[in-house]
Amino acid sequence: MGGYTPMMRQYLAIKEQYPDALLFFRLGDFYELFFDDAVTAARELEITLTGRDGGSGRVPMCGVPHHSAEQYIRQLIDKGYKVAICEQMEDPKTAKGVVRREVVRVITPGTFIEGHSLAGHENHYLAAVSGDATGGWPWPCATSAPATST
Repeated sequence: MGGYTPMMRQYLAIKEQYPDALLFFRLGDFYELFFDDAVTAARELEITLTGRDGGSGRVPMCGVPHHSAEQYIRQLIDKGYKVAICEQMEDPKTAKGVVRREVVRVITPGTFIEGHSLAGHENHYLAAVSGDATGGWPWPCATSAPATST
């Protein structure tokens, strides 16, 4: 990772932990994606692919505003991608050096259940399975509230 800026090294270290997810990396009011993630997201979301100085030259970059990120995440999830959300864990104004960031959520098609993102006219069941064979299996619906068990 030599030659990259400290922030880009931080991005690469976090990305290394989530190689199979598109990493939404919070920078101020935007979630940015870099390198191959940027190329993929720009293509799939039909947004502009640009670049940023990474210390060793320009690296591919694209981004979405944080306040509208859910709609972009939904598009990616619908296309079968996994998304890792990396947030700033301290105030950039008071941080010394690079702002500390952590992945706070990994979203997959099976875990994306934001209320207004689910179709209210469809059932979206959740299943809980226990290793103990003596109990039943609950099947609550995340949108219409009926629950059944077996």
